[in-house]
Amino acid sequence: MAVWAGWVATALTVSSYFFKRPVTLRVVQATSACLWLVYGSLIHSGPVVVTNVLVVVAATSSIFLKGVRG
Repeated sequence: MAVWAGWVATALTVSSYFFKRPVTLRVVQATSACLWLVYGSLIHSGPVVVTNVLVVVAATSSIFLKGVRG
C-alpha cells in the first residue's frame, strides 16, 4: 500500500508542473501533498509528514486567499 501511495503522489506532483491555471495547480499540489502525507504516515517518516502538512497549508491557503483577494 505504501509503495502505491508514493507512486501516485509522485505522478500527481510531476503532473502539477503542466497546469497553467494557478487554482488548478494549487489544488493538484494540495492533493498530491495529502497523498504524500498518507505515504509518510505509512512509512513512519516524520520529515515527509511535516513537509507535506506545510505544503497542504500553503496550497489551500493560497487558494482561499486568492479567492478573497481576487
